[in-house]
Amino acid sequence: MKTYFKIIFSILLFSLLIPLFAKAITFENPFKAKSFEELIDAIINFIFWVAMAIVPIIIIIAGFLFLTSGGDPEKVRTAKKIILYACIGLAIILFAKGIISLIKSVIEG
Repeated sequence: MKTYFKIIFSILLFSLLIPLFAKAITFENPFKAKSFEELIDAIINFIFWVAMAIVPIIIIIAGFLFLTSGGDPEKVRTAKKIILYACIGLAIILFAKGIISLIKSVIEG
C-alpha cells in the first residue's frame, strides 16, 4: 500500500513540475515595483488599508459585545477595553503613516 502511495505521489509531483521546467509558468511581481523604495511603499500602503478595514469591524464586534452584555460588568469592561485598544491602534496606524510621509518629505527636500 505504501509503495502505491509513493508511486502515485511521485507521478503527481512530476506532472506538476513539468510546466515549471518547461518555463510555461512565470511568476510576476505582484506589486509591480521597480525599486526597493516602491516595494516598501506598496507594502506599507497594503498594511495601512488592511488595518483601516479591520478597525471598524473590531469596533462593531465590541459594540455587539457591549449590547449583549446584559449588564454584566466584566463583559462591559471587556467591550470598553476592545474599543479603547481599537482606537489606540487606529491612532498608531494614522501616526505611522504620517511619520512615514514626514520622513519622506524631509529626505527628499
